[in-house]
Amino acid sequence: MAAVPPDSSARPDKEVLSWERFGNACRELALQVKDSSFEPEVLIAVARGGLLPGGALSYALGVKLADAINVEFYTDVHETLPDPVLLAPMLDTDSIRDKRVLVVDDVVDSGRTLALVLDILARHGAQARSAVIYAKPTTVIEPDFAWAHTDRWIVFPWSAQPPIAAN
Repeated sequence: MAAVPPDSSARPDKEVLSWERFGNACRELALQVKDSSFEPEVLIAVARGGLLPGGALSYALGVKLADAINVEFYTDVHETLPDPVLLAPMLDTDSIRDKRVLVVDDVVDSGRTLALVLDILARHGAQARSAVIYAKPTTVIEPDFAWAHTDRWIVFPWSAQPPIAAN
């Protein structure tokens, strides 16, 4: 997901996630996974938005095997590519065959990125489930675990400010 542009602070329809709420969200999400019958052996974060929640869930669930899959879909606020695109480096798909895999992302919006990732993992023999902090009603695929549901724009603590760039 792209960094939040300066005008997003004026949006009345936004959900602001603080670092403290993020920590609580990840613990509560981990409890959902733990209370289910699913015990992940591997955790895969969808880069970039899923990297921080993925790390937090990895620690909370005691899952030491973690990786990332790089997918680009959003190019700006409400702007996407025609389809999600995998980016290098590629996921080591041989190592997930017959493994229980938890896929983690920050938000499932359209659901097209999550659907792509789950399809790739299924084609490579993984038993995958998904966990997100936020699920939106516009998604084409429901995550297995979600901390909250919203139709609002989400301001995540790691993308609340524009990137620091050399000029």
